[in-house]
Amino acid sequence: MNRYFLVLFAMLSAAFSGAVTPKPSAEIFEYSVQPPPANQIDHFVFDRLSSIGIHPVLCSDAVFIRRAYLDVIGKLPTAEEAAEFIDTPYSKGKRSQLIDDLLARHEFADYWSMKWGDTLRIKAEFPINLWPNAAQAYHRWVRTSIAQNKPYDQFVREMLTASGSNFRVGPVNFYRALQNKTPEGIATAVALTFMGTRAETWPADRLKNLSVFFSQVGYKPTNEWKEEHVFWDPLRTTKIAGNAAPGSAVVTTAIAQPKSEETPETLTEPGTRRTNFPDGTPAEISPDRDPRQLFADWLITPDNPWFARSIVNRVWTWLLGRGIIHEPDDIREDNPPSNPELLAWLEKELTKNHYDLKHLYRLILNSKTYQLSSISNIGNPEAEAQFAYYPLRRLDAEVLIDAINEITGTSDLYTSAIPEPFTYIPKEQPAVSIADGSITSSFLALFGRSARATGMSNERNNQTTAPQQRYLLNSGHIQKKLETGPKLRALTARKKPPEEIIQDLYLTILSRYPTEAEIQIVMDYGHRISPEKPSQPPKKKRMTKAERKRRA
Repeated sequence: MNRYFLVLFAMLSAAFSGAVTPKPSAEIFEYSVQPPPANQIDHFVFDRLSSIGIHPVLCSDAVFIRRAYLDVIGKLPTAEEAAEFIDTPYSKGKRSQLIDDLLARHEFADYWSMKWGDTLRIKAEFPINLWPNAAQAYHRWVRTSIAQNKPYDQFVREMLTASGSNFRVGPVNFYRALQNKTPEGIATAVALTFMGTRAETWPADRLKNLSVFFSQVGYKPTNEWKEEHVFWDPLRTTKIAGNAAPGSAVVTTAIAQPKSEETPETLTEPGTRRTNFPDGTPAEISPDRDPRQLFADWLITPDNPWFARSIVNRVWTWLLGRGIIHEPDDIREDNPPSNPELLAWLEKELTKNHYDLKHLYRLILNSKTYQLSSISNIGNPEAEAQFAYYPLRRLDAEVLIDAINEITGTSDLYTSAIPEPFTYIPKEQPAVSIADGSITSSFLALFGRSARATGMSNERNNQTTAPQQRYLLNSGHIQKKLETGPKLRALTARKKPPEEIIQDLYLTILSRYPTEAEIQIVMDYGHRISPEKPSQPPKKKRMTKAERKRRA
């Protein structure tokens, strides 16, 4: 066995399991100088920290490049990328340039499509009865929108007002990917997804008024298995008994019933109907206009009290691990933001820049607040809520297995219980780019991948557990990757001084250089587990043709 095998086994497990916490070291993890504010975000945050006696500390370049890669594109930097960035002298524009480069990479759309896939419940079959090709169409539209940097207000409006086949018009699957397709169920999903609030806690009349805007959403069947057309249905033709798509649940509510339990009484009155928007503003719905359009117009206005606030808080949570309002989908009057001025400023910046989400990413990523040290040796109980440090958190399940595969040069198999060509995943495809949440593996399930059933942020569990740590340390799955992975074998088999091999391993796995003390520890450990015997030199093993070709 290669003398470095157990060393890198321990390094890999420690790097991703949370089993080992690195000892604080200014040389590796921090800059000792207190950072000056980089933008308005820092003024709001640092003023709060100063008032409670906390002096923030900036993270090192090695920490930053790893953090930025994982948070922006969901993958580790290569050893070459890490070394080049670390070796470049610190300058004002160094980190900003890296941020711009990452936002322009194609992996950005893959990773953020995965994030939105959780929120939008992109998953075939259970529990929403969505067929795999519909899930693929939905994901493809989301990914294309992100790659084009489509303005967020346009992105949401297209979903809310979409009509057409759920196999061909991706955004209509917002309505198909719901367990509860009653007007109240749709209204609850809209409030959660685009307003960041849980409508089931609202007063009954507010939810009832919101449901009016979605009382005319129809689902028309076709002859294709589980295909449906989502459309504006003012005559409620889709409520005719037996009018169901092949493979869908049978609709039992007949059109002859003038007042169904799911429809407020105001909907049955002729002519213009009256209701209220969630902020209490009266609304009149004319009979010749889709009510969803009226609601979308109200929702995406800059003055809306929920829309910009919700997405700003959600993106902040995705990047910093905790919302300014915590949790990101629990905005309510009795759950105030920890820094109201910061949240209000970010809202204005987003609307002023025409809902450009990449502008929002740049603001947050370039702030010194995002770039603070992750060493949380601050005893003040307010430190976390005031973003005094970058909170350590376990990687998303998909990012974690992709990182292990990238380090080792291996791949995983992802399968679905649905025997469809649309659920086939090529062997080399990364987990973050999987469109359909029903395509999975035992690793993704163990490490808390979102079930994509409710769209709630807490469906994804990134807490480290003992079974996860044992899996990384003891499983045959990981051990085989370490033993047979061609990338690691190539690293440790090179005819290079041990110090250089250790350096390559650290850059590949931990995205940083080892210290002199760490090099000595690894070398000492390697000698203990595989001592050299000069009097009995190891026999040279005849190389196979494949090995000779690889070494060449």
